[in-house]
Amino acid sequence: MAGSKSEEFLAVPESGTDSEDYQAFLADYSHPSQPSHEGEVLHGQVLSVSEKEVIVDIGRKIEGLVPASQFPLQEGKPAVEPGDSIEVMIDRSGPQVEGYILLSYERAHKRHAWEVLEKHAAEGTRVTGKVVNKVKGGLAVDIGVIAFLPGSQIELRPTHNLDAYLGRELEVRILKLNRRRANAVVSRRVLLEEEAAGRKNEALAHISEGAVVTGVVKNLTDYGAFVDLGGIDGLLHVSDLSHGNVTHPSAVISVGETVTVKVLKFDREKERISLGLKQLTPDPWAAIDVNYPVQSKVIGRVVSVTDYGAFVELEPGVEGLIHISEMTWSRRMKHPAKVVRVGDQVEAVVLELKPKERRISLGIKQLEADPWTTVGERYSVGSVVEGRVRKLSEFGAFIEIEEGVDGLVHISDMSWTTRVKHPSEMVKKGQVVQAVILNIDAPSRRLSLGIKQLQPDAWETFFQTHQVGDVVRGKVCRVAQFGYFVELLPNVEGLCHRSEVTIEPAKRRGAPNMEEEPGLSVGQEFDFKIIKLNEEQKRIGLSLRAKADDDERTRLADYQKQAAAATTHVGEAIRRHEVGNEK
Repeated sequence: MAGSKSEEFLAVPESGTDSEDYQAFLADYSHPSQPSHEGEVLHGQVLSVSEKEVIVDIGRKIEGLVPASQFPLQEGKPAVEPGDSIEVMIDRSGPQVEGYILLSYERAHKRHAWEVLEKHAAEGTRVTGKVVNKVKGGLAVDIGVIAFLPGSQIELRPTHNLDAYLGRELEVRILKLNRRRANAVVSRRVLLEEEAAGRKNEALAHISEGAVVTGVVKNLTDYGAFVDLGGIDGLLHVSDLSHGNVTHPSAVISVGETVTVKVLKFDREKERISLGLKQLTPDPWAAIDVNYPVQSKVIGRVVSVTDYGAFVELEPGVEGLIHISEMTWSRRMKHPAKVVRVGDQVEAVVLELKPKERRISLGIKQLEADPWTTVGERYSVGSVVEGRVRKLSEFGAFIEIEEGVDGLVHISDMSWTTRVKHPSEMVKKGQVVQAVILNIDAPSRRLSLGIKQLQPDAWETFFQTHQVGDVVRGKVCRVAQFGYFVELLPNVEGLCHRSEVTIEPAKRRGAPNMEEEPGLSVGQEFDFKIIKLNEEQKRIGLSLRAKADDDERTRLADYQKQAAAATTHVGEAIRRHEVGNEK
């Protein structure tokens, strides 16, 4: 191709051609004129394209040649076509090609790019570049030249996933530009800050307390959600998400979701905005007494269970409490979890409404008949019942005779004879026992029971069969400072006071083997005389001294009888003797 053009240009001119003009013509093509100054950018038109070179007409007597490697490739060929206008510069640094002027597309393109970038830098306008690589501390961006985009200048907040930006086109602003050093630094963050400031000012102009605005959920925390209202964030507190109980904002909204909210408070100086979502829906508590009248039956879902009861959601924003005492007529239940679980659908009865406190009291046991309403019909005083010991207290034992019906066995009704200090001495928790119904007070939900009434009263039997003056046999079982307790029958005791032990009269009469201060020991058995009986207080007074006095009197009477009999016998003998003498 180059050879054919040379032959054409060096051919002998036709006859009649001025030899001077020909020499000038030949000189122009043999020694083409140079640009007026080095580095001038020329505008050319593409004449032909091959895999190795692109021929360009630059308006001179000789055409220019650009190596194909300087152009972006498309299907293995330079991405230009004949007729395209391009900018080039004369390249004297490379090997010259005979018949052509060696041109550089890259140098012209870079020079033009630098000129454009300098203009953008001077004016502060934004430029668009493509991220071509990840480098230390940031990204390499092609904005006509390769510029450095620091990691801190990519987003409003630091980002660590730089790989996500590879291949993306970004709008940036030039921060530093040095053509001589081929150095360019750009920022995307400054543009984002300007955009955010613009959106913020626009948003602030339309925000006021009570206004309804739309925003995007930016992030969630345990106490609420931050909503982007267009350049400025507002806080949607967890308590303002729903009329119902919300444990975490994620149960109602999610990041990226568009929400319509109401401005509750707006501090323009501090730029703090409080938002509400539930305020856009009617408050269900406003008509609570109409929707849930007292004694009405309702159905709800158990949302939480505590030690003292269960909370039931009747509708979003309306929860009622079933107290543990309202779950069953029985008193055996230790924890509400024995009856209900979270997620259960339950039916309940409305017991009480407190709209101002936003409280509803519910009950489950009211769905069944109260056993105390018919307890008087099903039980009678004096009848024997059986039940399980449910609870022990200092004063007695509670026995459940049926579901929801407990009776109290007072400590005084546990034994006729034993002085019970604590119910655990007689019964154990969980033990099944029998008892006698002593009293029924259905209105007060009280049932009095007795265990000792199952057996005859030994004291009562003793008092019925003994009276003052009787002599009884007893064993000393306890010694006190004031006297001696004597067991007369099993669990029946009497008291012999110390003053009733001394037997002074016998001593004065010279009775043998009598101590001045006699003492009794536990386990000794004696005959005692009953000197006092108090059935109401269950007290029996005993006396050894009285018994001894009685014995002394009996002995004296016997002695006197014996003496009288002896006198009579002697007198009779004397009389018989006298009669005999007379004969």
